[in-house]
Amino acid sequence: MTEKGRNNGRISLLFLGILIIFVSIYAAGNYYVGLRFFQSIQSLVEPYSLFYWSGYALLATSLFAARLGKRFYPGYVNDLVAVTGDYWLGAVYYSFLIWAGTDILRFLINFIFPAAQIIKYPSFYWGFVVLSLVSLLLLYGTWNARHPRIVHYDITIKKTVHNLPKLHAVMVSDIHLGLVVDTDRLDAMVNSINELDPDLVFLAGDTIDEDVRLFANNKMPEVLKKLRSKYGVYAVLGNHEYIGGNSKLAVEYLRQAGVNVLVDECIKVNNQFYIVGRDDRMAGRMAGKPRIKLSSLVDGIDRNLPIVLLDHQPINLEEGQRNGIDLQLSGHTHDGQFFPNTLIARHVFENSWGYLRKGEYQIIVSAGFGTWGPPIRIGSNSEITDLTISFVE
Repeated sequence: MTEKGRNNGRISLLFLGILIIFVSIYAAGNYYVGLRFFQSIQSLVEPYSLFYWSGYALLATSLFAARLGKRFYPGYVNDLVAVTGDYWLGAVYYSFLIWAGTDILRFLINFIFPAAQIIKYPSFYWGFVVLSLVSLLLLYGTWNARHPRIVHYDITIKKTVHNLPKLHAVMVSDIHLGLVVDTDRLDAMVNSINELDPDLVFLAGDTIDEDVRLFANNKMPEVLKKLRSKYGVYAVLGNHEYIGGNSKLAVEYLRQAGVNVLVDECIKVNNQFYIVGRDDRMAGRMAGKPRIKLSSLVDGIDRNLPIVLLDHQPINLEEGQRNGIDLQLSGHTHDGQFFPNTLIARHVFENSWGYLRKGEYQIIVSAGFGTWGPPIRIGSNSEITDLTISFVE
């Protein structure tokens, strides 16, 4: 067996292991939440228990059914099942947190005050409260995700550029164009960017949400082509372009949309500054082609000119600092997307959102424009990043 074959085998085993763990946790969480809701309304639905659990099972499996169904039965019905599955994941997540928190609190009260009289639990009223809270969270999260904000940063790079004292750029990451972030939302995003009148537009990965053909069939390249800027639009791939299995096709369609896709490439723009576009870390796992080292990408370039790095995942920031990068633009984290994942993201990544400076090296991580999985944002915001970059010695 070749080395590539062994690597593909290891990747398949790793993916299978992760999938088994996820499905096991998902199944256990669904059963726990389903049981708690059933117990809260048992007196009402007990004669119809089979219908309750059958309906619940259909909702719980919709997340997987839609992903299998799109290969064999693509269309409106499958799209509806897919959106239902994504919302169901969010609903079960928050239902689990509330029910588990209630169970823990109840256990502590009974442990500290064993003689305390607790009302019947789970009760119909508390089940209604949990359902209402989760519904409100999903409604708010959906609204919040669909109302992106403009986040502005003033950046100073200590290099002088002939005839270019300032550069106005806009960066967007994690648009996840597809079923949820559709053509209408893309059109609104393009209009918002054009209103900012940037010199340059950066797309920092995960522009397409896995299904490249949906991106093409819905004529999204034509909408993306409406982006206007003095120096053009530059993009890198993210992990989702690779997860979809059609990264080369993604590059082709993005280039048809007038986007300069940099896959481990360095380009000098107008003889005034460099843009370095790194391939995503997922390339080695999904395509069997590890990305080029950053030191090799910037080898031999004029270090007197500003260097802007596009790298989807904000990992190993020391590498950017070590190789003389002036400004790195990244995404990927979604800033956790919804609480309490927001807290987890801030512990996993050195910079999960916003601005960080390490000497002369600066990095901005966007929370992203779109969403992945549950189409909600709670404790984070969809955003378009507006940058004013000043060049001063």
